[in-house]
Amino acid sequence: MSSLRNAISRRAHKERAQPQARKKFGLLEKHKDYVLRATAFHKKEETLQKLKEKASFRNPDEFYFKMIRTRTEGGVHKPESEANKYTNEELMLMKTQDIGYVFQKIQSEKKKIEKLSAVLHSLDNQAPNKHIYYAEDREEAKEIQSQAPPRGKLPASVDVPDHIKRKTVASYRELEARKSRLNDLEKLYTDMELQKELQKKGRKRKLREDEIVCPTSRPVYKWRKERKR
Repeated sequence: MSSLRNAISRRAHKERAQPQARKKFGLLEKHKDYVLRATAFHKKEETLQKLKEKASFRNPDEFYFKMIRTRTEGGVHKPESEANKYTNEELMLMKTQDIGYVFQKIQSEKKKIEKLSAVLHSLDNQAPNKHIYYAEDREEAKEIQSQAPPRGKLPASVDVPDHIKRKTVASYRELEARKSRLNDLEKLYTDMELQKELQKKGRKRKLREDEIVCPTSRPVYKWRKERKR
């Protein structure tokens, strides 16, 4: 009987919309809207209940330093400032680790650029009567062989497949992007090294434009000579 009951088509009853006379009161709340509103209300109610229980069981003698170091402004809790959270030695250690990571990425990019440049350079400097194409599967190899001239004859112009041209263009585009990324990383590494040196002890000053021997857009600093024992 249950299978027959499900086989009979029934009318889908929909919730009515807001009557025209009550349009001024906004949208008519549907059941699904009520479920969402009730769920949010009970969730807030349970949170308040847990906070009340936690406050009732709190030890009146307990003390935290944040009780006197933090404050509220307009009913909003302002956390403690973390400006002086780390010492100078800890900051120097973190900067050293960051510089090491940037240096590692620079070396990685250089290796990738050298490898990609070697492949493209070998393709560009091949003899005009020798064309080597590397196929990814048998179908691509058959396509290249069908376009190749007979053995012993030099073609006037070799028709390179379009997908190989697209791969070559994509490789050159990747090479330019990696060179640009390497340039940005080297600039970042130089700036981080400069900031690290400026945090060290010793008197230094920033040189004026007329004092710089080689004009540059970057700031130049000069340290005072100190005698080393």
